[in-house]
Amino acid sequence: MKFTKMHGIGNDYIYVNCFEEKVENPSELSIKISDRHFGVGSDGLILIMPSDVADAGMRIFNADGSEAQMCGNGIRCVAKYLYHSGLKRANKITIDSLSGIKTAELTIENGDVSQVKIDMGTPKLLRNDIPMLGENTRVINEPLTVDGPTLKITCVSIGNPHCIIFVDDVASVNLPVSGTAIEKHELFPERINVHFAELTGTDKIKMRTWERGSGETLACGTGAVSVCVASVLNKLTGRTVTTSLPGGKLKIEWAPDDRTYMTGPAEFVFTGTWDMP
Repeated sequence: MKFTKMHGIGNDYIYVNCFEEKVENPSELSIKISDRHFGVGSDGLILIMPSDVADAGMRIFNADGSEAQMCGNGIRCVAKYLYHSGLKRANKITIDSLSGIKTAELTIENGDVSQVKIDMGTPKLLRNDIPMLGENTRVINEPLTVDGPTLKITCVSIGNPHCIIFVDDVASVNLPVSGTAIEKHELFPERINVHFAELTGTDKIKMRTWERGSGETLACGTGAVSVCVASVLNKLTGRTVTTSLPGGKLKIEWAPDDRTYMTGPAEFVFTGTWDMP
């Protein structure tokens, strides 16, 4: 099986062109190929597939084999892959996913895709949509007790569920401990992605991410969108912010029409072959 490794500001996945390849058990493959000691090493596996409703489809599997609805960094890489492989040579590409059809706008410079802007759709804010147990209301700066300390959380769904906590210093957060406890908290029946965010300037946010099924990652595109939405809901920023993640920066906009947009790079790392058992 041929594969390509790509990353979006450090959020790395293994990409398989399922226009040409066939993957029988993607969940099992994701666990094996994502292992950073005995496999290729990645945050997960993404299949690029034919679609009857869009230019292409994508399926996303975390490093633990669980399937995700959306990956913001991953979909930018899919768009770039489609362009450079010749599967879709256009500066606007539609991609179908478990969270619906997304539109990617590509910036082409000297024949290369330098930036990709994704229409991430409208955020969902009610408990039932996240999903989260309790009365079906918005979750904005609500207290959550986790192993002692009480945190103030805001929850957003951008295809995936996200829990955001604003703190004074993200570097001081014990992310493996707090991230695991929140991800698996009983309030979240499908688990949740966890983000600690710090305001660093006017409309500038620094964040760290604990992704369900993958642990700490260098970047999370849908998480960056959710942090922007949460910062607006908490009246901390305007509707366009720059989010700084360990792997790089993303420009996020929550437009007046309620749609969200994410702009950032996507990069090739290498190609290879994997011997299927």
